[in-house]
Amino acid sequence: MRIVELLLDEESLQAGIQAISVVESPAIEEDFIALKDEQPKIELKTIDKEKRILMGAALIPNKPIYRRNGEDEYYIYFSQDTVRKASELFFINGNQNKATLEHQMDVQGTSVVESWIIEGEQDKSRMYGMDLPVGTWMVSMKILNDELWDGYVKSGKVKGFSIEGYFVDKVEASKHDAKEMEAEEQLNAIKAIIKKDLRTKKGKRTELETYKDYPTSVRNNAKRGIALNEKVNNKCATQVGKVRAQQLANGEAISVETIKRMYSYLSRAEEYYDEGDTTSCGYISYLLWGGKSAKRWAESKLKELGKI
Repeated sequence: MRIVELLLDEESLQAGIQAISVVESPAIEEDFIALKDEQPKIELKTIDKEKRILMGAALIPNKPIYRRNGEDEYYIYFSQDTVRKASELFFINGNQNKATLEHQMDVQGTSVVESWIIEGEQDKSRMYGMDLPVGTWMVSMKILNDELWDGYVKSGKVKGFSIEGYFVDKVEASKHDAKEMEAEEQLNAIKAIIKKDLRTKKGKRTELETYKDYPTSVRNNAKRGIALNEKVNNKCATQVGKVRAQQLANGEAISVETIKRMYSYLSRAEEYYDEGDTTSCGYISYLLWGGKSAKRWAESKLKELGKI
């Protein structure tokens, strides 16, 4: 069964989480805690009065969530980075007072009054017996709605939070990114021609030159990365990385702009490259871009062309 990573479409006005729903069966399979005021706040005159606060996980990173669309069954998940961005955008867009019941009915008289990301073992959630992973988005929701509190929370009809929002499939987003990257490279070349300020090397317009004199090891690394990625159902790397791997594996000529991107990516991603873990995405993605030999070649080529 395929696993799909969901991302924020940050260019969309509807991106992110629009509301938090109080539900009986939360998709993230974690119950919230209905907190009561066990310690009277004498100064506020709240003796014996309930807090009416629900605490729970709104989003758990890297947790597979089962979905079915007709006959298509699959899992979705959110990365830690997406969870954090979604939690921030929720408040930036002013959605803290928006809630629904079972994803069907808007309810008034609720507000998310506390929000945080679990950073370590000393997190507040541990005090309430919740064992959730680092990166989890936690919220506390104040319930002022009597019908919701008495009829659903106190009676135990609802057991958790479930988000409502707009996200995009990483694969589809990556295809879009790949097209944008190709268009950007073409646009940069056109701009260079118009400005007539191209640097020259031996009388040639090096910005528009393409090169395929990278070593055989680069091609072999890309081929190995493609093979390893197939073994893990092609879950590693973006569409851009997969396209780049095919170019290198086929020995195709690449532009100076692409060489710059290769060197930039390989320099950043080197810390995730573990030669002892051939099934990790860090290892596979690095090979897809040609591996260490590609980084050495790209650096040497850029220096030769006076680009670094």
